[in-house]
This record gives sequence, structure tokens and C-alpha cells, in this order.
Amino acid sequence: MTFQAWSIFALFWLVFVTTPGPNAVNCISNGMNLAFPRAMIGVLAILTQATVFLILSALGITALIAASPAAFAIAKLTGAGFLIYLGIRGWLTAKTPVRADERPARHVYLHALAVATINPKSVAGYLAAFSQFVQPGVPIWEQMVVIMPTALTLTFLSYTGFTSLGALMGRAALGAVFNTWVRRLMGTCFIIYGVLLGLSPVPQPGD
Repeated sequence: MTFQAWSIFALFWLVFVTTPGPNAVNCISNGMNLAFPRAMIGVLAILTQATVFLILSALGITALIAASPAAFAIAKLTGAGFLIYLGIRGWLTAKTPVRADERPARHVYLHALAVATINPKSVAGYLAAFSQFVQPGVPIWEQMVVIMPTALTLTFLSYTGFTSLGALMGRAALGAVFNTWVRRLMGTCFIIYGVLLGLSPVPQPGD
């Protein structure tokens, strides 16, 4: 991969991982409600998902999923339903005090992994990266040596930033009323993402 191609890819990935979405909302929520080391387990889950999706994209599996309207529709609706569920639950539990040790590390990890994995936006992003920036005629795994460290480093920095933002917001939310409304805002974001995801069109072969 040339330096110019790498620069374009890095810029694309930076925009991709810093644009607020379900992962960002989940990281902010974790930062607000958990001790920072435990909240960072959510970032570890996102890195796990990113690593798997990068490898699958290199193997062409995500392209196969996106090329199948039925498979994409199932993934889209499943993801939409899960995000809406998270949003509704966030609203219903907004007034419930959250202890920093309430959620075990395993739950934090699996929850973040589910949010990251079942969002078809991820499929679209990885497909865009591999269809636009991978150079034909160059062995894919030679390019992955450059692509994976770049993507994972930017992903780590971005979601660590969102988690830190949540931690700062949690410290600022000294009043119970303010804390409740911030948590409701996070829940509303999940619901909006879920509705938009559910209403998004299913790609057809040849699109």
C-alpha cells in the first residue's frame, strides 16, 4: 500500500470511527456509569469486533453478506430491534442508581460486543474500506499488515475518547435530575439509531 493510499484510508477510518453511533453512545454510557477500567472493557470488545470484521472483509465474507438481501435484512432488523430495546431499557432505568461495581466485566464485554457486531453499519463501513482502498494486484495479506494496525489504533483512540467523555460527564452529573436526563438522552440516541437502521433500505444485488 502506497503512502498516499494509506493516508486516504486512515482519514476514511478516522471519520468512520469518530462519527457518533451506537458504539460511541455505549462507550459514553459505560464511562458515565462504570469505573473507568471496567468501562474500557467495552473498548476491548469493540476492538475484538473490529479485528474479526477486518479479517472477514479480507476473506470477502462481509461482501457476501451484503450481497444477499435476505441476510442483510435479517441482520438489519435484528440490530434495529436490539438498539431500540437498549434505548427503552435506558429510559425505564434512568432513575435507578447505578453502582460502579453493578455490572460484571463479562457483561460489559458481551454487551459492547453485541452492540458492535449486529449493527449493519459496520458491514457497510468495512465493505467501503475494502472496496475503495485495497489495491488490486497486491496480495491482500501484505496490505493487511498496514491496514489492521492503522484501523485498530484509530478505533482504540476514538472509543477511548468517547469512554473518557462519558467519565467526565458522569463526574459532572452531580445532580440526580441531570444524571437521569443524560441517561435518557443516551437511551433516546439508541432508539433513534434503531429506528433509522430499521428503516434503511436493503441493498439489492448489483446496487
